[in-house]
Amino acid sequence: MSEAIKHECGIAFIRLLKPLSFYQQKYGTALYGLNKLYLLMEKQHNRGQDGAGIATIKLDVTPGNRYISRYRAMGSTAVSEVFEYVQKKFADIQAIPELFQNAEWLKENVSFTGEVLMGHLRYGTHGKNSVENCHPFLRQNNWMSRNLVIAGNFNMTNVDELLDQLFELGQHPKERADTVTVLEKIGHFLDDENQQLFDQFKQEGHSNAEISRLIAENIDVAKILKRSAKTWDGGYTIEGIFGHGDAFVMRDPSGIRPAYYYQDDEIVVAASERPAIQTAFNIPIESVREIKPGHALIVKKNGQVSEEMFREPEEQKSCSFERIYFSRGSDASIYRERKQLGRLLCPQILDAVDYDLKNTVFSFIPNTAEVAFYGMVEGLHKYIKRYQKDTLLKRSDKISDKELEEVLSIAPRVEKIAIKDVKLRTFITQDADRQDMVSHVYDTTYGLVNAYTDNLVVLDDSIVRGTTLKQSILKILDRLKPKQVVVVSSAPQIRYPDCYGIDMSRMGEFVAFEAAIALLKETGRENVIYETYEKCQQAVIEGKEKQENFIKAIYAPFTDDQISAKIAQIISPKEINAKVEVIYQTLDNLHKACPDHLGDWYFSGNYPTPGGNKVVNKAFMNWMEGKNQRAYV
Repeated sequence: MSEAIKHECGIAFIRLLKPLSFYQQKYGTALYGLNKLYLLMEKQHNRGQDGAGIATIKLDVTPGNRYISRYRAMGSTAVSEVFEYVQKKFADIQAIPELFQNAEWLKENVSFTGEVLMGHLRYGTHGKNSVENCHPFLRQNNWMSRNLVIAGNFNMTNVDELLDQLFELGQHPKERADTVTVLEKIGHFLDDENQQLFDQFKQEGHSNAEISRLIAENIDVAKILKRSAKTWDGGYTIEGIFGHGDAFVMRDPSGIRPAYYYQDDEIVVAASERPAIQTAFNIPIESVREIKPGHALIVKKNGQVSEEMFREPEEQKSCSFERIYFSRGSDASIYRERKQLGRLLCPQILDAVDYDLKNTVFSFIPNTAEVAFYGMVEGLHKYIKRYQKDTLLKRSDKISDKELEEVLSIAPRVEKIAIKDVKLRTFITQDADRQDMVSHVYDTTYGLVNAYTDNLVVLDDSIVRGTTLKQSILKILDRLKPKQVVVVSSAPQIRYPDCYGIDMSRMGEFVAFEAAIALLKETGRENVIYETYEKCQQAVIEGKEKQENFIKAIYAPFTDDQISAKIAQIISPKEINAKVEVIYQTLDNLHKACPDHLGDWYFSGNYPTPGGNKVVNKAFMNWMEGKNQRAYV
C-alpha cells in the first residue's frame, strides 16, 4: 500500500508537416513544435522521475551545418531543466523581434529548431541512473541517412541472445543493455539498407552527391524494422529518427506497451498516453488512434504517413497495470475502468464487515486509488438502495416511523482518514530510528472512528511488498482504535515478476509469494518448493526454460482467500490491537473492468512472450540460491 512502483517510461514524438514559417504565421511562433513537445512531456510527467531528454532534427540542412540537437538531464525536475536549457538558446534573440520571428533564420542559426522532435521520460527500473543512461540515444555517422536517434518505453527479455547476434554480425557493443542492443540492431540494418541502395545507385551511374539524396528518398523504413525486430522478445514502444528525417514509432506484437497517435495536415504526434495528446492539441478522444500491435507509425521525410506491420501481431495483451495504476486517470476509458474496479470489490468488502455499514468507515490511501474509491462508494450506494427497496417492499406489517427513518438514513461513512504530510528524508541511518520516522509519514484524522466499535476499510490500487503497511500505515491506523482494519487492493495479488519494464523482478519482493511459501511450509508441502526448483534447473539444462512457467506450482495448492489470509498475518504488526483482513481484486473482475487490456502476467503468470517464462523461472532460481538480482539483463 502506497508503495511507489517504478514503471514504464514515456515517449513523445512530433513531426511538423509544414515549414516553420507556417507555424510562425498561424500560431505566432516558430517554436510551436518545441512548445507542444514540452506540453506532451509535462502531461506525462508521471512516467518519469529519474530523467528526461529530447532530440530534434532539421530537414534539408546544407552540408557543414549541424542538424541534430540533443539534451538530457537527471532527476525529478529533468523536464524543466531540459527546456530551460533550450530556452537559453533563444534568450538573447527574443530581444530582437526581426530575428526571433524569422523562422528561416532561427532554423539556420539556432539549435533545436527542427521539424522532427522526440522526447523521453525515464524511470530507471534497474539500470544505472546517470545522464548517459537517459534517452534519446544517438548513433552518429558522417552520412546523414546513417544517423539514428532512438528513445523508448521498453524492456527486452533476451538481451544475451540479441548480443550474440550482434557479435555474429561483427559488432562489439559497449554495454550489455537492451537499449544499446536495440540501437545497434536497428543501426546495423540501417547501414545495410544504405549500402544496398548506394551500390544500386552507383551501378546506375549516379554521383555520390546524387546518391545521398536518392538513398534518403528510397530507404525502406518498414523493411529495416522487420529485420531488426525479428528476434526481439519483450514489451516495447520505440520512437526513432534517421538523420535525413524519416521517423517511426513502433509497438510490440502483443501490444504490451501503450502507444497513441494523431495526425492532420499540419502535424503528426505520438505519445504513451492518449490524454497528453488530447490536452496538448485540444482534440477530441475519437481523433486519437492507437498504434496497432506489431505495427510502426512511419513518417517519411516527404511527409508521407503510414502504419505498417513489421511483425505479425500476437494475441493482444496490453498491460493491465497501465489501467490500474500507471497511466493518468484523466483518460476517459481508464477513469471508467478504475471506477469499475472499485465497484466490483463491494461484495467482498460487505462480506468482510458483515454488512455493518453503520459501524464501518471507508477511506483510501494513496491518492492514486481515489478513482477506484469513487467506484467503490457508488457500489455501496447501489447496495444500500437495493437493501432499502427490499426492506420496504417485503414488510408485510406496517413499518414504524422510527424504523423507516433508520432504513432511509443508511449511508456509507466516507472519510479522509490518512493524509500524507511530508516526504521524510532518510538522513537517519539506524534502522530503529528510521522506522520510527517512517511511521509518521501519514497524519490521521482523529474523531471519525469510534474506538473498538468501527471497522475501517482502506482502499489502495495495489499491494506489492507489504512492508509499508507493516512498518507504517497499519500502526498509524491502529492509533484510531478501530475494531478491524480491512485493507483492499483494486489489483489482484501480485505473484510473479514483470520483465517488460516495471520495477518488479525479484520473487522475494512479493508478499503473495512470501505467503505461499509460508503456507507450503506450514502444511507440510515443502517438497513443492524443491521440486519446482529442480524443474527449473532441468529446463535450463534441456534449453526448455521458455516453455513453461513452473512457479505456478507454488500457488496451486491454495485458494486466493487462503493466500490473502496469510498475507494479513504477515503484514500485521505484533503491537497493534485491530484485527487485519486483506482483500484483493479477483482476476475475473479485473478482466470485466478492463476487457481490452488482458495483460495480467504479474497476477496470473501467463506471460505473453516466451521470454517471460524464462524470466520467472530464473527469478525463482535466484531466490532459491540467495541471489538478490533481477532475472534479466
